[in-house]
Amino acid sequence: MDAAKRAVIDYLVYLVVRIFICCLQILSLEKCRQLSYVIGVLATDILKIRRSLLEENLSHALPELNAAERRDLAIRCWAHLFLMVCEIAHLPRKLHDTNWRQYVTFCNKRETLRYLLDERATVFVTGHFGNFEAAGYVIGLFGFPSFTIARPLDNKFLHQFVNDFRSMTGQFILPKQGSAKHVDEVLQAGGTLSLLGDQYAGPKGCWVEFLNRPASCHKAIAVFTLLSGAPQLISVNRRVGGPLEFELGTTAVADPQKPTPALDGVRQLTEWSTRHLETLIRENPEQYWWIHRRWKGTPPKRFFRQQKAA
Repeated sequence: MDAAKRAVIDYLVYLVVRIFICCLQILSLEKCRQLSYVIGVLATDILKIRRSLLEENLSHALPELNAAERRDLAIRCWAHLFLMVCEIAHLPRKLHDTNWRQYVTFCNKRETLRYLLDERATVFVTGHFGNFEAAGYVIGLFGFPSFTIARPLDNKFLHQFVNDFRSMTGQFILPKQGSAKHVDEVLQAGGTLSLLGDQYAGPKGCWVEFLNRPASCHKAIAVFTLLSGAPQLISVNRRVGGPLEFELGTTAVADPQKPTPALDGVRQLTEWSTRHLETLIRENPEQYWWIHRRWKGTPPKRFFRQQKAA
């Protein structure tokens, strides 16, 4: 397909997305909440979108659930995803520096702020859990800019649209490829990195146990902390009530100035962060992206040797 035709198609897709976002903004948040459940039932029972993947992931991660409970959780998962999109559409209009107390509560506020104000860099690690997209917006609203790493979208118009939202309050996007120099500059300057810790890292990643199955994690997340001395914090922005009602904060810290076994190496720190992410997911499983292809590939033999040794 030639470049001109691709550009036209991409722009038409962009227009459809913008119109869809406008339609969501017309609806009240309560209507969005009601519609999200309908979408959940439709995606699970009628369209059966990613039904086999959902069933596989839920049966492995939560074997204690029966078929009816897994179906109910799948519906709530889809409902959460749709409501998350609605929240993002409404966020710039609803949540401001003068009214954030109506929507946001904090967990471990004092400790989180202490690290954000520290002269050292800070590495926040989260997952495809809660409304992680809104977290950067809210943190930026309080005057704490952050940097995150993301793959550019194939559609340049959508890419710019998404980046405009993310950077609205000071969240800056670094490209996934070739970002090492920029990350080093952020760490040297005492900036804040916000990273997803549940991305598949390929066969050469750091393999750890995650929700009852081996999962490949990016080694760089641990390396950033181990080499720079930047504290690593497990962050969360989960829905605790209605739409846009979030609990924001951190649940665990690995600080190189306070040595623990978790800081003994890449594998140990990766296991530590993964374990804390798993705890969050088990507390609110409906807010995790179970449609995410997290578990792929086959771990090397040394992974099983390490598991036996442990």
